Amino acid sequence: MKKIFLAGAGILLSLGLHAQDVVKGYVYNDLNGNRKLDRSEKGLPGVSVTNGTAVVKTDQKGYYELPISNDQIISVIKPSGYKVPLNEDNLPQFFYNHKPQGSPALKYKGVSPTGALPRLVNFFLTPGKEDDNFRALIFGDPQAYNLEEMAYFAKGVVKEVEGVKGVAFGLSLGDLVGNDPSLFAPYTKAVRAVGIPWYNLLGNHDINFDVKDDKYSDESYEAHFGPADYAFNYGNVHFIILDDIIYPDPRGGKSYWGGLRAEQLEFVKNDLSHVSKDKLIVLAFHIPIGFAGENEAFREEDRIKLFDLLADFPHTLSLSAHTHNQKQLFFTKKDGWKQSKAHHHYNVGTTSGNWYSGELNEIGVPVSTMSDGTPKGYAFINFKGNQYTVDYKVAGKPEDFQLEIYTPKVLEKDKKTSAGIYANFFMGGENDKVLYRIDGGGWKKMKYVLENDPGFLATLHKWDHTESLLTGRRPGVAAECKHLWRAAIPANLAAGEHTVEVKATDMFGKTYSRSHTYKVLAR
Repeated sequence: MKKIFLAGAGILLSLGLHAQDVVKGYVYNDLNGNRKLDRSEKGLPGVSVTNGTAVVKTDQKGYYELPISNDQIISVIKPSGYKVPLNEDNLPQFFYNHKPQGSPALKYKGVSPTGALPRLVNFFLTPGKEDDNFRALIFGDPQAYNLEEMAYFAKGVVKEVEGVKGVAFGLSLGDLVGNDPSLFAPYTKAVRAVGIPWYNLLGNHDINFDVKDDKYSDESYEAHFGPADYAFNYGNVHFIILDDIIYPDPRGGKSYWGGLRAEQLEFVKNDLSHVSKDKLIVLAFHIPIGFAGENEAFREEDRIKLFDLLADFPHTLSLSAHTHNQKQLFFTKKDGWKQSKAHHHYNVGTTSGNWYSGELNEIGVPVSTMSDGTPKGYAFINFKGNQYTVDYKVAGKPEDFQLEIYTPKVLEKDKKTSAGIYANFFMGGENDKVLYRIDGGGWKKMKYVLENDPGFLATLHKWDHTESLLTGRRPGVAAECKHLWRAAIPANLAAGEHTVEVKATDMFGKTYSRSHTYKVLAR
C-alpha cells in the first residue's frame, strides 16, 4: 500500500513480537556504523519519525511512539549531519514496513508478509560530515520497457556518471521502468554503478495496474524501494518526496490523474511543522503540478493546498519529470502561490529522451532527442546553503553544450525569406535573455517564441523521406518548445560564409554561447 515502507537493513527489531496499535522504538547514534547498539552509543534526541501521516520528534533518550495500523510505514526522517544505512544497491534504508499479511495477490509480486509488529522498531544513524554546499544528481524517466532499453540507459547515461565525484546523492523522478515492475531489479543494478546513495520516487509507469484501489497501486514499487512518500535532510535543505499518481483515475476510465491524497498533505503539514523556516524546501514528484486551466494532468485543488502549506517558507523548489520535455515553470499569486517571489518548478528532461527513439549514435545508443528539441540528459542541482542553481548535462556532450542554433544552410543574396535564426536554449525560460550577432557585429535581442524545434522537425522529415532503412526507430510527434527564440536572418550580406553567434543567460545568471555558419550566394 501507499503507506507501507519495506523493512530495510540497519533497523534493530527487538525480540518479543506482539500485536499493538502503537509502534515504539529508539533512534540511535551508531558511532561506529556497525548497525548494532554498543554500550557507548546513545539515543538521538529531536529526530523526526513518521508513520506516513503523523510526525513526532524523539525525546532526550531518542525514544518515539506513533500510532500504527496493520498496513503502515514507519520511517525516520534523516537529519543533517547523519547517514542512513545503504543496501547492496546503494538504496537508503530508513524505514520499517509493517504489513503482517503482505501485499494482496497481484501480477507483479508486492511485499512479503512482515509478521507481527516487533516490541521495538529502532533506527540507526551514523554521524557524517555534510557540507551546506553540495550537489545532487537528478534523473528523469529512465523508463526502459525491456532489457535492451535498460542496456541503452546503462551505456548511454549511467556509464557517463559512474564514479562521479563531489555528488552527495542521486534521485530518479519516477518512471523508473516501463509498465513492468520485474525490471526494477535490473534498473537498481544499473544505477548502483554510479556509486552514490540513490533515492527514487514512483511514476505512472511504475504502478500495479491490476488494482481497483489507489492504495494498492504501489505494492511492487514498495517491495523494491520502500516508501512512496518520505522526507530527509541534507545540509540546509529539506527534501520531501511524494507519489502524485492517483490510480485508477477517480474521474473514471482506466488511466491515472496527478494529485495528492489527504493523508499525503497531512504528512507534509506535520513534517513541515518540525522544519526551520530558513531551510530550502525541495519537493519532488513525477507529474508536474501544472497551471490552473492549462490542462488536467494535476488536480488543481491539491496544488493550492500544497501551496498553502508552503506559505511561510520563503525558500522553495519543486521538481518533476513525466513530460519527456524540459521547462521552467513559475507560479505566482494568480496561480495560488502565497508569496511575492514566484515558486520555481523545474520539469526535468529525461534520461530516456524520446523513449529511446531515433537513430543509433556512435556508441550504439538511440539519440532520442526529446520532442521539444532538448537532447536527452540529466541535471545537477548545486546547493549553497538555502540557495540553488541547476546545470543540465546533455548525455555524451561537453558540459558547455547548452543550446543549439538552426539556420538555413544557404540563402540567395538580397532575396527576402521567411526563414529565421532559431536558438533552443535547453535550460531557458520565457524571462531569460537570449542575444545574437552576425559576423561579430552588435548584439541584438532574439524573440521568445512557442513553436516546434526545427531540429526535431528535421529529424522527423529525415525519417519520412528516407528511401533506405535507418537504424533505431522513428521518434514521436513534435511538441511545442518552451525554450526557443527566433530572429530574422539577413540575406543582404556579402556573398560568402557568415557566422551567427548566440549568447544566452539563464535564471541563475550563467551565460552560454555557441556559433553557427550559413552561406549567402549570388545567382
